[in-house]
Amino acid sequence: MAVVFVALGANLGDPFKQAQQAIDAIALIPDTVIMAVSPFYRSKPLGPQDQPDYLNAVLKIETALLPIALLHALQQIEKYLGRVRKANRWGPRTLDLDILLYDNLQINTDELTVPHYDMKNREFVLYPLFDIAPQLILPDASSLAVLLQYIPMNNMTLW
Repeated sequence: MAVVFVALGANLGDPFKQAQQAIDAIALIPDTVIMAVSPFYRSKPLGPQDQPDYLNAVLKIETALLPIALLHALQQIEKYLGRVRKANRWGPRTLDLDILLYDNLQINTDELTVPHYDMKNREFVLYPLFDIAPQLILPDASSLAVLLQYIPMNNMTLW
């Protein structure tokens, strides 16, 4: 079983309800077990500021699925819960599920990049990740605890 960290974000509709539904759906993915769920955080949008705040969290799962199969399962959950992919990369969304880390693998394909391409600069990823994996060392040998010394919370609060 691979150890995988998945970021969860939502800012349309009822983000708390959608996050709970997403967690329930992830628990139903075959050969996958949820090991931990971070607290939910409220954060400002990364892109355009004329949208609601985000609910963010990170899940630690164990899965027998290969990375691409897991990605497709997560995308099906997004779609089932109302996500519509638009050209606006940082626009509002009902649900966003991103694979942050998959074991210690480094993957760079057109479909999937692991570790997540910008996770080291996103407080709404790093702080929830730290909550469930404070001793985590990333595939590039950087320490999560050390990274947090350089990333402010930017008014992020518990949901």
